[in-house]
Amino acid sequence: MPIGPEMRRLRAEHAALATLSQLLLDLVRKPEAPRPTELASVRGMLRDTLLRHLKCEDWILYPRLKASGNPEVVAMAGEFVREMGHIAQDFAAYDAKWTAERIADDWPGFCHETEAVMHVLGMRIERENCDLYPAAEQLDFM
Repeated sequence: MPIGPEMRRLRAEHAALATLSQLLLDLVRKPEAPRPTELASVRGMLRDTLLRHLKCEDWILYPRLKASGNPEVVAMAGEFVREMGHIAQDFAAYDAKWTAERIADDWPGFCHETEAVMHVLGMRIERENCDLYPAAEQLDFM
């Protein structure tokens, strides 16, 4: 089954995640917390897009890369999973930890932790865009 449409979707989701991440960073770089509804909206869109994206990678992309028979691609896919396979759990823990009440009580702490989480997410997106996705797109089953 061709994976071309999935790759286009994954790349589009990377663009959406970068935009949503920047929106969230813009909010947390303000000295005062924004309206709770504004923050919740951006966080919710980011969370939904990220979780959908990671599931697509885990269920479609990585299994195909590992089954490609290309030793370099198989090794790269394994390396990405080992290095970054925890992002979904880490993001879920961050998201659950920072309730609206906790954010209101510790705006600086939320801002600091959000910057760190967005940095990790940005690094993953950059590495996938530069290394993993081009390798996937060169495979015959694309």
